[in-house]
Amino acid sequence: MPSLLRVQEAPVPGPIPRFEIPGWRERYGVAAGITGRTESDGAEFDLGLWTGSPVKDVMARWRRFRQAEPGFRATILGHQVHGAAVAWHRGGEGWIVRDGVDGHATATSGLLLTVTVADCIPVYLVAPEERAIALLHAGWRGTAAGILARGLEVLCEGAGVVPSSVVMHCGAGICGQCYEVGPEVREACGLPAGGPGPWRMDLREVLAAQALTLGVGTVSCSSWCSAHDRDRFFSHRASGGRDGRMVAYLGLAS
Repeated sequence: MPSLLRVQEAPVPGPIPRFEIPGWRERYGVAAGITGRTESDGAEFDLGLWTGSPVKDVMARWRRFRQAEPGFRATILGHQVHGAAVAWHRGGEGWIVRDGVDGHATATSGLLLTVTVADCIPVYLVAPEERAIALLHAGWRGTAAGILARGLEVLCEGAGVVPSSVVMHCGAGICGQCYEVGPEVREACGLPAGGPGPWRMDLREVLAAQALTLGVGTVSCSSWCSAHDRDRFFSHRASGGRDGRMVAYLGLAS
């Protein structure tokens, strides 16, 4: 049974608004965190490529974000579709964008895996002994489609990982109190939806339960809520679809 821990990502000093999983850089040799909503001057740090923000401004922020982690020769991003496809990456340079992919995995150092989020849960997977990682974008559709199981499968196939050796963190995203859903959403994620509603769902709890079934060794969940903590994070749900996007990132340091 995995040990379920509550962990709050900590702010990172510097010009880029970022929060990192405490201890992972030192313990596992990875950069693991998520960007925040606003810079110190109050300017929004929207990294959403498809949210309607001026492209030149978004690209300028992406360049600054990439420069904040100079040890990585490539930044990997997917044009996400709320599915369960996870790509294995062996190398590359520059900025690599994959269509139709909601997760990335690698055992190569110097590749910074990223997913964009604004309520959906970024799932960080690290196999410390095998030096392999995966980063998943888990909204309710991806969670129901089994993106966690697929991410573990890709790690196992690509680097000889066994689930019991994996450390997993469900990052900053919307909490169960703020995430009101229809009964079909709960049922798709394996939860009951009896009674008249309204129904709510905690995606991190669903993912943690899936991890237990899959045999993941250690599981932690962020205590940040993108809706409650909108002064720090973007929230698609709380903004009525008008907010920008954060970028969750995970990479093996060179």
